[in-house]
Amino acid sequence: MSERDPVSQDTAKGPPETDPRIEGEKHPVARMIGLGVLASVIGIAIVLMIDWFPTPASGIAEDIDTLYDVLLICSVPVFVLVMTIAIYSVVRFRAKPGDMGDGPPIHGNTKLEVIWVTIPFLMVTALAIYGWIVLDDIEAKAQDEMVVQVTGQQFAWTFDYPSEKVNSNELVLPVDQPVEFKIQTNDVLHSFWVPQFRLKSDAVPGLTTIIRLTPTREGSYEVVCAELCGLGHSTMRQNVRVVSPEEFDEWLRQRTEEGGEGAPAGESGEGESEGESVAEAGERAFTENGCGSCHTLSKAGASGTAGPDLNDISQADAAYIEESIVDPSAKIAQGFSDGIMPSDFGDKIPPDELDALVKYLLEAQR
Repeated sequence: MSERDPVSQDTAKGPPETDPRIEGEKHPVARMIGLGVLASVIGIAIVLMIDWFPTPASGIAEDIDTLYDVLLICSVPVFVLVMTIAIYSVVRFRAKPGDMGDGPPIHGNTKLEVIWVTIPFLMVTALAIYGWIVLDDIEAKAQDEMVVQVTGQQFAWTFDYPSEKVNSNELVLPVDQPVEFKIQTNDVLHSFWVPQFRLKSDAVPGLTTIIRLTPTREGSYEVVCAELCGLGHSTMRQNVRVVSPEEFDEWLRQRTEEGGEGAPAGESGEGESEGESVAEAGERAFTENGCGSCHTLSKAGASGTAGPDLNDISQADAAYIEESIVDPSAKIAQGFSDGIMPSDFGDKIPPDELDALVKYLLEAQR
């Protein structure tokens, strides 16, 4: 009490000498709520004007975007109203300089407490029900779904089409075709995400997670790993193409002709039939197998840093480069550790494509 002004018995028992309400205003809360409502309207307008997501490319994207907007519309007023009242109270009812006395004893307002607990409870309950309805629609199984098995491995994605007996390092999907993605990982935790599709799901060791969607817009997008998975995480990106059903059928036919079940995503047969050079085939193999995710190669516009710089292999011969691709643990480059590069490229890349890739890497040194 040495730092506080003494409080008389009359002051302690009675009301404060000055009413903390604004002069001439019976209920200062009304002014605070009014300012909060005005600020909420402005805040909602601002957040709805912001383009939060890229162009939608799946059937469920608009439902997810709408859900996000509803969450913003509900959360912005709550945040703004609470902060408005808090800031207003701090500014308007702050202690005057030199006033070290205790404030008047105030009993809680039961009616107000019931209101501010009930309203958020009803809002959260309504949002939970709405979110459950949207999630139920998203997870509903559609007729004639095409199954795609997605496998994550440091630091690349592979895609298997079991019914079509095709394996690919590029995700190709027919437009307006319902797809069921079965997602798994061969090593650490990854997260499969195509921003334009909106849905994202973790690839968890020992588990298979499932998401369903229908691509609705043709175009080229990007598969992103959204879970920190190691040194090459930021470069774990591969292409996804949404094409017409006719183009997809042609792509499947080419894959089947090139190797049948387990055939990789490379299109060397197509390239050769169109007069594709060895350099062009090698560059395509470099791109489609995700080499640029981990390696730097100026000729290919790649800047990955998880693996050795391929601009500086002028002393290497074809045998060494091929061995480094099919058996990366055989010789580890100085400054890098074993296990960074997947060891199954020797099985996924056919001999002619592997030969073109080796020649392309050698030619890139000149």
